[in-house]
Amino acid sequence: MRHGLTLGELGAWFNKSLKLDVAYRVVEMQGWRPDAAPGFGWPLGERDWINPSPNASNLWMARAYAGTVMVEGTNLSEGRGTTRPLELFGAPDIDARRMIAEMHALAPHWLHGCHLRECWFEPTFYKHVSKLCNGVQIHTEGPEYDHHAFRPWRMVALAFKAIRQLYPDYPLWRDFAYEYEHGKQAIDVINGGPKLREWVDDAEAAPQDLDALAAPDEESWLRERAAYLTY
Repeated sequence: MRHGLTLGELGAWFNKSLKLDVAYRVVEMQGWRPDAAPGFGWPLGERDWINPSPNASNLWMARAYAGTVMVEGTNLSEGRGTTRPLELFGAPDIDARRMIAEMHALAPHWLHGCHLRECWFEPTFYKHVSKLCNGVQIHTEGPEYDHHAFRPWRMVALAFKAIRQLYPDYPLWRDFAYEYEHGKQAIDVINGGPKLREWVDDAEAAPQDLDALAAPDEESWLRERAAYLTY
């Protein structure tokens, strides 16, 4: 969901892992500080943000995106049609305050590093257009933000779990051809398989069960990518 490499580093990984027969050289950036606050890789105050997409409006969206991209595979609004797409999510028929409380009850340690705020919004296009939605805005721009503690994929997975706990019959998963894939659930395409969806829908599955599924892959990737880190 988030490889954590620069394009140059990622290219080196592709070059080796796919055994590409190409000459490859990375021209290293000068003065780039991926671990320095407040930008953590984006030099706030030194470089302007230019949208790479109409719905990628700022750095705060980019921080949340590894989690909020999953909302595209659901019947919740991911904020398209608002001024804060992919920083907030919700729907007309959920109680966001109850959802946040349930998230804190289930796995408060998955919510570190950001601030969740209940909000109301009305999309001007796309899902739930012209309907008042109750939802959550993810704040990563304030003093609560902790770059190393923030876990957007788990946080949004926890929101899905909270909705399923509060509304067992809620039509959470959106059935459509996502990225031109037919015959697969959109949420499964986004996650590379059905395990996240199955965890959400299993009433007996707990947060530690998702950790047990995800942690080995995460640790394996961190070891593999270490050889390609330039900075």
